[in-house]
Amino acid sequence: MASAIKLVLVGATGMVGGYALRYALEHPNVELVTSIGRRKVGISHPKLTEVLHPDFADCSALAVVLKGQSAAIFCLGAYTGVVTDAELRKVTVDFAVEFARMLRASSPDAEFSFLSGNGADPTGMSRMTFARYKGEAEKAIREAEFPRIYIFRPAYIYPIEPRKEPNLGYRFLHSIYPLFRALFPNQVIRADDLARTMVDVAVKGGSEPQVFVFENRDLRAMANAPHSPGE
Repeated sequence: MASAIKLVLVGATGMVGGYALRYALEHPNVELVTSIGRRKVGISHPKLTEVLHPDFADCSALAVVLKGQSAAIFCLGAYTGVVTDAELRKVTVDFAVEFARMLRASSPDAEFSFLSGNGADPTGMSRMTFARYKGEAEKAIREAEFPRIYIFRPAYIYPIEPRKEPNLGYRFLHSIYPLFRALFPNQVIRADDLARTMVDVAVKGGSEPQVFVFENRDLRAMANAPHSPGE
């Protein structure tokens, strides 16, 4: 990976994506950030190019935008119980796979980072819908044969800034977070730590074709390791 990269970020209006965008813009080894999403991110920066794309079911219009990119981080997602099952699968699987297809065609040397989730099951055997859909997306992205693929599987992502929690499960975990973190430290990660780790991994890159899967324990260790943004 070159010392100064061109990074694509999908889903920068979301919780993790928002932190990733801000961190990437300040990273000394990121030359340009192209944010692609359905809504404006609401910030301006000399490194930032913003592209509005309303329907990720068809990413053909992004072919030119995606040329010459070094890496992409895909953070777009939906919450169980907030959307219908059909919409959940469309966002989780179809949108990710379609974007990966177009990125692979436009920038065949680009690396791909995918925000998956704890328990993602590529075998399709899980009883949890979310786990099956994330696993299905992971499997399809692997088959796209990017030079390097990074799959991130966080457990409970703690929001640093106040927000309206998307479902009952998140509301419950947020209410007991201090206790839950003390009892199960490897089942939680701060949203900003996760975002920073994803950007650092994308920037660092590598030379050998490989698929990396980072579970929540790995993400916490990476986030807590001493580092500097230029590493």
